[in-house]
Amino acid sequence: MTAAEKTLQGLYPGQTGIILSVGNQSGAVKRRLVDMGLTPGTAVTVKRIAPFGDPIEVRLRGYELSLRRDDAAQIVLGDLPPRRRDKISSRISYDTRRPDPETLRRMRYARAAERGVRAAAYESDRDDGSRTIALVGNPNSGKTTLYNALTGSSQSVGNWPGVTVEKKEGAAKLGGGEIRIIDLPGVYSLSPYSMEEIVTRDCILGTADSGRPDAVINIVDATNIERNLYLTVQLLELERPMVLALNFMDEARKNGDTIDTARLAEALGVPVVPISAKTGENIDALLRAADRQTRRGYTLEPDGLYDGMTRDILGRIGRLVRQPAEAAGIPVHWAAVKLLEGDNVVLETLDPDGDARAAIEDLADEYAASGPGDRETLIADSRYRYIEKTVRDAVRKGPARRAETVTDRIDKIVTHRILAAPVFLLLMLVMFALTFGPPGKTLSDGVAFIIGNFSGWLRTALAGMGTAPWLISLLTDGVIAGVGGVLNFLPQIALLFFCLSLLEDSGYMARAAFITDRLLRRFGLSGKAFIPMLMGFGCSVPAVMGARTMESDKDRKMTIMLVPFMSCSAKLPVYGLLSAAFFGAWAGIVVFSLYLLGMAMAVASGIFFRRTIFAGEPAPFVMELPPYRLPTLGNALVHVWDRVKSFLVRAGTLIFLMSVVLWFLRNFNGRLQLVADSADGILAGIGAFIAPVFRPMGFGVWQASVALLTGLIAKEAVVASLSMLYGFSLTAGGLAVASAMTGFTPLAAYAYLVFILLYIPCVAAVSTICREMNSLKWTALSAAWQLFVAYVTSMAVYQIGRLFGL
Repeated sequence: MTAAEKTLQGLYPGQTGIILSVGNQSGAVKRRLVDMGLTPGTAVTVKRIAPFGDPIEVRLRGYELSLRRDDAAQIVLGDLPPRRRDKISSRISYDTRRPDPETLRRMRYARAAERGVRAAAYESDRDDGSRTIALVGNPNSGKTTLYNALTGSSQSVGNWPGVTVEKKEGAAKLGGGEIRIIDLPGVYSLSPYSMEEIVTRDCILGTADSGRPDAVINIVDATNIERNLYLTVQLLELERPMVLALNFMDEARKNGDTIDTARLAEALGVPVVPISAKTGENIDALLRAADRQTRRGYTLEPDGLYDGMTRDILGRIGRLVRQPAEAAGIPVHWAAVKLLEGDNVVLETLDPDGDARAAIEDLADEYAASGPGDRETLIADSRYRYIEKTVRDAVRKGPARRAETVTDRIDKIVTHRILAAPVFLLLMLVMFALTFGPPGKTLSDGVAFIIGNFSGWLRTALAGMGTAPWLISLLTDGVIAGVGGVLNFLPQIALLFFCLSLLEDSGYMARAAFITDRLLRRFGLSGKAFIPMLMGFGCSVPAVMGARTMESDKDRKMTIMLVPFMSCSAKLPVYGLLSAAFFGAWAGIVVFSLYLLGMAMAVASGIFFRRTIFAGEPAPFVMELPPYRLPTLGNALVHVWDRVKSFLVRAGTLIFLMSVVLWFLRNFNGRLQLVADSADGILAGIGAFIAPVFRPMGFGVWQASVALLTGLIAKEAVVASLSMLYGFSLTAGGLAVASAMTGFTPLAAYAYLVFILLYIPCVAAVSTICREMNSLKWTALSAAWQLFVAYVTSMAVYQIGRLFGL
C-alpha cells in the first residue's frame, strides 16, 4: 500500500473514498463484499460507527451496509492508477455499444443456436399444463408480501434479513386455472455463501426436490435498484424465463424517482412490471407477464454484460464442460461463469477430468491477468459496470434523495453511542409492561372470567342432567381446567407478538444486530445471531430455523444452542400465573428479570462454548441496513394471527390430550380404580419418585415435578397441570392461587420460574434443533446443556435467596 493509499477502516464518519482493491483472508467474506458492490472504482462513505466501536456503517450504490473494522481494514482506498483505468476502459468498451432492436434480436437468435437451443423455441407457445413460478429477490425486497398478495396466504413478513429461511409454496389464481408459487429465501447473489442461498440456487437450477420452476419473478426494490440488479444479472446468466417486478414503486415516486421501465426491459431483455406488493398495484399484470414467460422456455443474458475477452474465455470454458453440465442439467453458459468465478460447488458437481480442470485454471489465470484484481472481482466488476450504465439510462433519482432521510434521523437516536443501549432496554421494558401490566392483565382476567363462568354453568347443567360425577370431573376439572388455563393467557401472548411485529416491520431488528455485534463477538458470534435470538422471544422453532442465515457451520450450531435461552411465548402463561400469585404488583418486573436472566445465561454459555467446543475466529458480519418503514396494521395482525393460530392448535390438540391423560393419571391408581384423593393416584406416585431431585430448588413436591414433565411436550401444559393438580379455579385471585399451591414460597416460585425459563424446550423445538443440526449427538448435547444450566441456576437462586432470608 502506497502513501497515497489508505483503508476503509481509516475513514471517519462523513468521509468518502474510492475503492482500489478488496482483499480478505476469508474467501467467503471477500465474495460477499464484492457481491454487495464493493468493487474497484466504487465510492464509499462512512456514515457512523456502532456504539461499542464496531462495526461501521457505510453507504455505497444507494444503500447502507455494515461490516466490521477488521474487514474494512482490508479494503484499500485511493485513486486508480492510469494504467488500471486504461485497462478497465478497454475491458468495458464493448458494453457501451448498444445495437438496434432488430440487430439485437438477430444476435440473440444466433447465440441461442450457438448454445444448442432451437431458435424457434424462443417464441413458442408451449403449454405443459400447470406451471410453477419462483419468487427470487434480495432480503427486504418484499418477496413474502408479494407471495401473500399472489396466493392469499398469510406468511409473516418483516423488514430485516432472514424473514424467509425456507421455501414456501402456494397457488395463485389466473383465469380458470392455478399457478404454483414458490417463495424462496432472500439472497444477494447465487454464490454459495450461506444455506439460504444454496436453497434458492438449487431450486432455480432444478436440482432441488421441488423440481425446476417454469419461470422466475425477480423482485427488485425500486428504491435501491442498483444493488438489487446484481442478483438480476446473475439470474439472467441462468437463462431461465424471467420477469422483473419493480416493488416499492409507491415509495420510489414519493422520493421523486423516475424509472423508464421500457428502457430497462430493453436493456435486460425481460419484461419489467412496476408494482407495489403492499397496495396490490399491478399484481395481476405481473402474474400474467410471468405466465407468458413460462411459455417462452428460456431467456438470454443481456448483450453487453461482458466484454469480448470475457465472452471468449467463457466460450472456451463452456466447450470444456458442455458434456458434464448437460448431464447434470446445469446451463452450460452459467456453469462457465461460475467456474471462471472459482465456484468450487459447481466444479465438484461437474467434476471435469484432470486435463479439463487444468485448462480451466489456465483460462482463469489468463483472465485474471487481463485487469486489476482477481477473476472473481473482475466478473463482479463487469456486472456492476453494466448495471451502472443501465441505471444511468433508465433511472432518474429525485431531489428527496439528497436530503436527510427519516432513516438518518431515527438512526441518530437508536444507534447513538450513549442512547442505543437505553433505547433498546426501554423498548423491551415497554413491551413487557404492556404484556404483563394493566392492559394484558385486564384482558387476561376477562378471558378467565368467561371460561370460569362457562365451567360453572357446564358443571351445573351436567349435574342437573344426572351425568356421572367422573364425567363431570373429566370435562370441568380436566379439559376445561387444562385447556382453559392456557387460553387464559392468550391476550398476553397476542400483545407480545404484536409488539415484536412492530419492531420487525419497522427495520429496527437490523439496527439491533448492528448495535450488539461487538458484544456478541465476545462470545464468538456475529450480530446476525441477534436476530434469531430475538425471534426466540416469540417461538423457538422459527428462531432455530432463522440460524440458517449464519454463514459458517460453527456459528449456526452455536446460535441454535443459545436460542432456547431466549424465553419463548409458550412460557408466558406460567410466568403470568406464578408472578401474579406470588409477586402481585411486582409481576411485570419479575417477568422482565426472567428475560434478562435468559439473555445473561445465553451470554455465559456463549463464552463457555467459544473457549471449548466452538473455539476459533468469530463469524463475519456483513449486513444490509434497510430503510425504516412504517409498520402496517395488516401485517402486524397477520403476524399475531399466525402465532395465535399455532397457540390455539396446540391448546386444542396437545394440551387437550395432555389434560385428559393427566386427569386419568391423577384420579386412578395402579389398579385402575377411581381414587378419592389425588395423592393416591398414579401421577402422585410418579411425582413422588422424581420430587426429591428438586428439593434443593425449593419445589420438591410431586405436583410441581409432574408439571415440569408435561412442559416437555408444551410449555403451556405447565399451567394446565398446575391448575388441575392443585385444583384452583381459573377465576381465583392471586392470593387464592398462592394458598392453593402448598409447599411454595415466593422464593421457591421464582426458582421454579427460573427452571422453566432455562430447561429443555418443547418437543417441537427439540425436533427442529435435531433437523437443523442434522445430528442426534448435537441435539443431545444441546438438551443436556439446557438441563444442566437450568438445574444449577435454579438451585443457586433458591440457596442464595435463603442465605439472605428471602
